[in-house]
Amino acid sequence: AELKHGRVAMLAAAGSMFQDIATDPSYTGIASGAKMTGLHDTMVQQGAMGQILCWIGFLEVFGTMALFQTLNGNRAPGDFKFDPMGFGKNPDALKRYELAEIKNGRLAMLGVGGMVHGYFVTGKGPIELLTNFQGL
Repeated sequence: AELKHGRVAMLAAAGSMFQDIATDPSYTGIASGAKMTGLHDTMVQQGAMGQILCWIGFLEVFGTMALFQTLNGNRAPGDFKFDPMGFGKNPDALKRYELAEIKNGRLAMLGVGGMVHGYFVTGKGPIELLTNFQGL
């Protein structure tokens, strides 16, 4: 579970920072420029979150099949045999990459929590908050 949550948190951290860096004009028309938790509320009102829930649920079916394979000892946790760059060819490097993924995932989980709570307090995204920093 830690590996899966870390991967999701790394994507969430990148996505929350990207929202402050670039804006697609078509996105602004759909979501009215909302970010982070404001975007969630906007998408719930428009009904888009139901579709996202459906697709994520569909993907979780495959995750459940992978869980049973892991419990039976047929595969390692988080290993989906997807290595197009060949990073897993060197066992020493693979161990280092796996450790880095766990550590970066843990850091991302903490970082996303900070970004969301920063948004709750200030109403600004992480990059916007850093560029408009004012002391109390």
